[in-house]
Amino acid sequence: MEPIFSLEKANDHSQGHLSDILGLEFLEISRQKIRSRMTITQKHRSPTGYLHAASIIALADTTCGCGTAINLPKGNNGFTTLELKSNFLGTLREGDLYCEAVPEHIGRTSQVWSATVTDGNGKRIALFRCSQIILYPECGNLNLKIESTTK
Repeated sequence: MEPIFSLEKANDHSQGHLSDILGLEFLEISRQKIRSRMTITQKHRSPTGYLHAASIIALADTTCGCGTAINLPKGNNGFTTLELKSNFLGTLREGDLYCEAVPEHIGRTSQVWSATVTDGNGKRIALFRCSQIILYPECGNLNLKIESTTK
C-alpha cells in the first residue's frame, strides 16, 4: 500500500514548526511504521552539555504524530496528544538520533503509539508511548451537537 503522503510532503509540512527548528527529518512513512532522524547540535543540549530530555520527546512525539495523521479516520477535525510517557535509558552529546514509531491501537476516537529512540549504533536512548485523541467537529467525541444557551 502506498503511503498517504510522500516523505517530501511530510518534511515540507514541518517547515516553520518545532520539528523544523530542531532539524527533524522523516526517513520512512507508512501506516504501520514511521522513522525519523535528528542531528544533535547545541540547541538540543541542556546547559550541562548533555542531550535535553525535551529534544528526545519532541522527536518521538512528532514521529508518532505523523503516524497518527496518516491513520486518521474520515470526518475528523484533527488530533492532539492526550498523554505521553518517556523512559530515558541513555544520553548523547553529538551524533544522530533515530526514532521508529509503530501503532499499538488505531481507533475512531484515539490512537496509541510506541516509539524507540536510538543513537547511530542502535543503542536505545529512550522508550516512548503516547495516546492521541481524535477530534471531531461535534462536541467532544460523543457526537453531540453544540447548541448555544446564550441569547
